[in-house]
Amino acid sequence: MKSLFEGAVKFREEDFKEHKELFERLGQKQEPHTLFVGCADSRVVPNLITNTLPGELFVVRNIANVVPPYREAEEFLATTSAVEYALNVLNVRNVIICGHSNCGGCSALYLEESSFKKTPHVKKWLELLEPTRKKVLSLEPDTIAKRSWMTEQINIEKQLENLFTYPGVKERFLKGELGVFGWYYIIETGEVFSYDFDKHQFVLVEESPKIEQER
Repeated sequence: MKSLFEGAVKFREEDFKEHKELFERLGQKQEPHTLFVGCADSRVVPNLITNTLPGELFVVRNIANVVPPYREAEEFLATTSAVEYALNVLNVRNVIICGHSNCGGCSALYLEESSFKKTPHVKKWLELLEPTRKKVLSLEPDTIAKRSWMTEQINIEKQLENLFTYPGVKERFLKGELGVFGWYYIIETGEVFSYDFDKHQFVLVEESPKIEQER
């Protein structure tokens, strides 16, 4: 913990001062241009991956970068409410759903029931990934490594499908009013692959597409 406290002091004395004007503007309101839905994995750092400053991304993180299908309920729907807020109150212009290599949530889909004795809520959460697991198994991957990257990528595709169940998202996307992107981040190489909706495959990001950022 000592390093974290030291980090807080360093931020105030160095990093904050460097961006003082930015933080003064952000102190009154936020206007992020992009909703970033990512995994809670400690190795996935949205602002680092995207090279963005505070105030640019509205970030939602959970195990395995899940966007639950839209539904209205009396329960506490954390991810659903955050996505809803980003789309309808903050009026973000883009949505990125970012999965990654070596995802523990995705690999947990194939664990034995006994593995979840101490994590019953994780087990319940992973039920949202059952369509992903079924799709991967139907393709019969012949190695564990192949099963892993197939699960991670297909899961991103499934979460994109879920995003389109939110009111108005598909319509805005088809009209070009909302950019929707599925990213697959390779931790050990720093590469990012973006889902091509026409080719139904992930393509290495090597240049910037037109993404709405200006207000």
